[in-house]
Amino acid sequence: MTQAKNNTSKKGGFWGSSVGFVILSVLAVLIVSAVCIAVTLFWLDNYTRHGEEVVVPDIEGTFIEEATVLVSQQGLHVEVIDSTYSRKVPLGTVVDQSPKSGSHAKHGRPVYVIVNARTVRTIPVPDLRDMSYRQAEATLRSIGFGVAEIEYEPSVYKDLVLDVKNGDLSVESGTRLPEGTVLTLVVGFGQGTEQVKIPDLIGKNKSDARASLLASRLILGSVEYDEERTAENDSLFFVFAQSPMAGEEILEGSRIDISMTTSVEKVTSSAMHQSEEEFF
Repeated sequence: MTQAKNNTSKKGGFWGSSVGFVILSVLAVLIVSAVCIAVTLFWLDNYTRHGEEVVVPDIEGTFIEEATVLVSQQGLHVEVIDSTYSRKVPLGTVVDQSPKSGSHAKHGRPVYVIVNARTVRTIPVPDLRDMSYRQAEATLRSIGFGVAEIEYEPSVYKDLVLDVKNGDLSVESGTRLPEGTVLTLVVGFGQGTEQVKIPDLIGKNKSDARASLLASRLILGSVEYDEERTAENDSLFFVFAQSPMAGEEILEGSRIDISMTTSVEKVTSSAMHQSEEEFF
C-alpha cells in the first residue's frame, strides 16, 4: 500500500493519474468550445449588425440614381425587382418600394424597388382602313393613341376610314409609334362630283401610292402581289400596274387598283410603256 502511494506521488500526484488526465481533457474541450462559441457569436453580431437598425428613406418618385445614393447613405442598398410603364410619372423613377419609407431595417439589407421604364412604350398601329370612323377612333383611344382630328375626302364609301396619318405622313398598319401619339383619321364623305386626273403610281411603294391618290382625292382600291408577300420582302414591292391607267380622268372619290412586284424589270418595263402612251 505504501509502495503504491509512493509511486503515485512520483508520477505527479492526482493530476498525473489517469483520472486527472481525463478531467483535464474535458476542461480543455470545454474551454476551446467556449472560445469557439464566443468567437462565432462575435462574428455573427458584427456580420448582421445585430440590433442595429436604420430608417428606410422615402425614394418613391425619385430617379433610380438618386434613390441609390439616398439608400446607401442609410447603410442599405437598392435592388430593382421589376419595371413598369406609366405616363403619370417621369420615366426612370421609382414607383414603389419595399420596405416602405419610415420603416426600420437592419444595416446592409436591400430596399426592393419597381422602376418606371426609361423609354416610352411603343404600340403597333392597327389596321383601321374600311372601318367606321367611330369604331376606329374608339380603337385608337383604347390602346393608348389620341385622335387629333378627322379629315374628310371624297369616297364611294361614306364614313369609312381611308387612311391614318401621323402629322402629314400616312401610317401603315403595324407601324410602332410611341404611346400617346396623336393620329389623324382620313374619312370618306361620299363620292364627289368633280373629275380628277389619275396620278402615275408606277414605281411607288404602297404607302407612297396611297398618299399620291389621296392628294388627288382618290382612294386606294385592291392591292395584288405577283408573289407571296412576307415580312422579309414586304419593303421590296413596288407598283408595276394600275387600273384605271395614269392620266385618265375619273370622278373624285373613286378607287384605283394596283399590282405590285419585287421585279425591277417589271417596274422598268411598265414605266417605259406608260411613257410611250403619254408621248403618243
